[in-house]
Amino acid sequence: MTDATPAAATKAAPAPKPGILDIAPYVGGKGSIAGFAEPMKLSSNENALGAGEKAREAYAAALKNIHVYPDGRAGKLRDAVAAHHGLEGERLIFGNGSDEVFALLNQTYLQPGDNIVTGQYGFLAYRISAMACSAEVKLAPEPNMKAEVEAILEQVDERTRIVYVSNPSNPTGSWNSGEEIRRLHAALPSHIILVVDEAYAEFVVEPEWETSFGLARDASNIVVTRTFSKIHGLGGLRIGFGYAPLAVAEAIDRIRLPFNVSVPGVDAATAALGDEAHQKASRDLVLDWRPRLTQAIRGFGFEVFPSAGNFVLIRFADEKRNAAAANDYLNSKGIIVRPVGGYGLPDCLRITIGTEDQNRAVIDALSEFAAS
Repeated sequence: MTDATPAAATKAAPAPKPGILDIAPYVGGKGSIAGFAEPMKLSSNENALGAGEKAREAYAAALKNIHVYPDGRAGKLRDAVAAHHGLEGERLIFGNGSDEVFALLNQTYLQPGDNIVTGQYGFLAYRISAMACSAEVKLAPEPNMKAEVEAILEQVDERTRIVYVSNPSNPTGSWNSGEEIRRLHAALPSHIILVVDEAYAEFVVEPEWETSFGLARDASNIVVTRTFSKIHGLGGLRIGFGYAPLAVAEAIDRIRLPFNVSVPGVDAATAALGDEAHQKASRDLVLDWRPRLTQAIRGFGFEVFPSAGNFVLIRFADEKRNAAAANDYLNSKGIIVRPVGGYGLPDCLRITIGTEDQNRAVIDALSEFAAS
């Protein structure tokens, strides 16, 4: 038989549908630096304390069942989330991280030519899956580094199907008050879904902020999402959920892959919800160090934006001491942070709040960089 491999190799690969190759792939925070066996990874807003003991024990216990398909409805976790947040279990959507919940919403509701509206610095995952559905992405300006109700509404047109708001926002750290979210929702037509992404909700202390669970309870067009990646430290297990109108949840269930959350993930997430001590320790670490980092870094002459997340965003406006130079200097000290040029912020770095030792190392390194 003649070897057909050379001939086959010369043929062009099948072309993806129009628009796919126009999508810039998501690039996560890097996790390694040459020359450092264990660098300080402060690039992905992970929980500096890791997963709690209860979640780790549940994960280990689940190993005996990993040959069995998971419950497609994630019943155990569904009941736990409903009880923990006071929600109706049948209205919950579970996904491989909240990223998948966004993708499922976009797949269910967007047609070619439709559009989503989100803030100028909104989370990139909203845009990627919308563009994969041949939809347009309309960005509302954020001159003050936060979502502005009027700016969002100005972008809404007859083809808008979904509006995404990060509250708090990544990477800026900004937040919107409960009054702002209510005003935005009231101004949207009923056929447009308002998605409020509350991935960092547990780290907010600002009194004007409110979860949108209550607003969503009686609305026909609000979805509120949460993740287990931040306060619970389960980023590697990819568990997120959305609280949606029943009609939306039932529509999404028709296209959701049948086993999209794993057995260990469900068990660990269920245990994590009950680990109040770990949640408190994780929150206390952020609430202690977020203002301390902010004050110290501002003292070096760099701009630090107010943050309600487990990270801070720093602007390096000096031509010599710019973000690229700061990133290189931090890397030389074994510290990995997140450049955010992909968000249109080439002069900024996002730094996750780490352990005490890590935070002190960041302060020392930026002090040296500022004096260089």
